[in-house]
Amino acid sequence: MRLLKHALAVALAAGLAATALPTAPAEARTTSGFKRAAYFIQWGIYGRNYHVKDVETSGAAAKLTHINYAFGFVAADSTCFSADTWADWQRPVGAEESVNGVADADDQPLKGNLNQLKELKAKHPGLKVLISLGGWTGSAHFSDAVLTPEARAKLAASCIDLWLKGNIPGLPAGAGAGVFDGIDIDWEWPGSDGNTGNTIRPEDKQNFTLFLAELRKQLDAYDRRAQITAFLPAAASKIDAGFEVSKIFRYLDFGSVQGYDLHGPWEAVTGHNGNLFTDRRDPNAVKFSIDQTVRDYLTRGAPARKIVVGTPAYGHGWTGVAAGPKGDGLWQPATGAAPGTWEAGSDDYKVIVGKAGKRYRDVRTGAVWLYDGTEFWSYDDPGTLLEKAAYIRLKGLGGSMMWSIDGDDAKASLTSALYSVLR
Repeated sequence: MRLLKHALAVALAAGLAATALPTAPAEARTTSGFKRAAYFIQWGIYGRNYHVKDVETSGAAAKLTHINYAFGFVAADSTCFSADTWADWQRPVGAEESVNGVADADDQPLKGNLNQLKELKAKHPGLKVLISLGGWTGSAHFSDAVLTPEARAKLAASCIDLWLKGNIPGLPAGAGAGVFDGIDIDWEWPGSDGNTGNTIRPEDKQNFTLFLAELRKQLDAYDRRAQITAFLPAAASKIDAGFEVSKIFRYLDFGSVQGYDLHGPWEAVTGHNGNLFTDRRDPNAVKFSIDQTVRDYLTRGAPARKIVVGTPAYGHGWTGVAAGPKGDGLWQPATGAAPGTWEAGSDDYKVIVGKAGKRYRDVRTGAVWLYDGTEFWSYDDPGTLLEKAAYIRLKGLGGSMMWSIDGDDAKASLTSALYSVLR
């Protein structure tokens, strides 16, 4: 471990020098209070059998500052709604799955994940929980929902009423109050392609800013402590198509920038899922890295202290991969996506860490991968996250975000690695 930490320190210093990232102001570099956010997926309670209680028993809850609950959906008529009312507030939780060890009563108005999040906050009073709106499959109607001043005002009011005031359909008024401390906007993507069928307009870029302004105004009237965050893309083309960077950060408490899905099995050649620095071996014309994404936001006016770096608790995999001249399978042709537990080409860290094969680490790039002669998996482990956390700290950035907490292992190894540097 001592040798690994030394190697990480040397590589990180070399990488930072090579990239010449603008130095953060002294105040930003010396101020503590890093954000340590993680997404909790609503549907994880089903096949994955991952519950809010697992955030507590793994030890992760004590090491997080924010949980983003994914996802609430947005309708074309500018209203917020639950994508799964059973998971959110209807499902009775038994004692064995309950954060406080007490089963939900039959006559209890608020049940499900929302009540469990409320119980988790009771154990960790400093923990903030935000409702995340959108996601890959829930962003289809964002463009319609924020198209006019009237639409933006209606959407902000609807989201505050449902998720923060807790006025849940079919339950007593305010039954869901006290669960959420703010709203995370995960519109994928304003002004550019996301999931098939999404409505996209050139004016999405300005309307995103205008919606944040309206949401901030209404939140201030309700509770000035309520937070607004957003998930923001890695690619410069998507940043420029959909975001007035210097303007949106006036309204955001912080923005989580995409630090994963930089490459994946939708491509015919293997690559890194979330490398920190540019790989010298990368044959692509556009060379993605976390460092490049951070630089792109800084040069467009984002304050360093509000940039939170996204990290993955999963990896991407290819199969039919040739060894290549270095024998490690990196940047080599593949025949397709490797089999995954829930979907082809993707698997959790806790699964990948147990896979057979040889592991390779490039500390200069901030990347680790697994290759068994056929399958290639690019993922993050505690070592790469230590390097990313050191980068965040040294550059005066805002902190880290993880997608998603269910991919971490039962000991919260990934969460703990980030916490060890960003506490």
